[in-house]
Amino acid sequence: MNKACVLIIEGTNCEEEMKIALTQVGIEAEIVHLKQLTGDVPKEKARKLSDYEILMLPGGWSAGDYVRAGAIFAARIKSKLMPDVKEFVDNGYMVGGICNGFQILTELGLLPAFEGIPDQPDAALTNNQNTKFQCRPSYLRHENKCAFTEKIKPGQVLQVPVAHGEGRLTFGENDKKMLAELVENKQIVFRYCRPDGSFAKGVFPWNPNGSLSDIAGICNPEGNVLGMMPHPERVMEKIQNADWTRTSPQGSGDGRIFFESIAEYVKKR
Repeated sequence: MNKACVLIIEGTNCEEEMKIALTQVGIEAEIVHLKQLTGDVPKEKARKLSDYEILMLPGGWSAGDYVRAGAIFAARIKSKLMPDVKEFVDNGYMVGGICNGFQILTELGLLPAFEGIPDQPDAALTNNQNTKFQCRPSYLRHENKCAFTEKIKPGQVLQVPVAHGEGRLTFGENDKKMLAELVENKQIVFRYCRPDGSFAKGVFPWNPNGSLSDIAGICNPEGNVLGMMPHPERVMEKIQNADWTRTSPQGSGDGRIFFESIAEYVKKR
């Protein structure tokens, strides 16, 4: 059975949902504290990143989101675990970040990683354009395939909730240049859209945070590292979709295919 590490520190709060979602698609998942990977625990509790094929960074407010969202978690990874993480990525294993996890991946430089992992982050996930925390259903259009979207059709629309205050992807003064690179490299995996699949064009609430070019999720050039703000682990069952009363409470939620894609990819490796 393929094995996933769901990595946490204090303040992470979506690890159980992540573990359940992975388990439901046949992946053995373990919630692991960062200290278990850095060796700062008794020997019997220690783990190695090389014991896993998938590394998932779940949502929450790691370290209270002090300094910047995800910055402290990323700094701790950089200080003691970064060589292992780089080797993990270089070996083609999967690294996924949802919400706070996406913020951590950008802080680490694992995304967008146009030319490898930089010393300083190229991107930021900053305050929502309307300055308010957004917890609502969102619609995502699948733009480009990566390791995490093997089973999702191009152009397919998924209803997946968001819950964040800092989800606006930006490259600052380099927005135009970096967006062109993302498009050229086919690194834009998900964009916020309207229910019919047409682009949000920055219009609230279809784009809940004002993210550049309606971007909801990106991958690295190799496609084995992905970050996204919406929470697919929260819609594994149809009854969890916001419109279930107008459709049916039976069947799979729109987030399940994301995790089925992960299972499909690791089985092929």
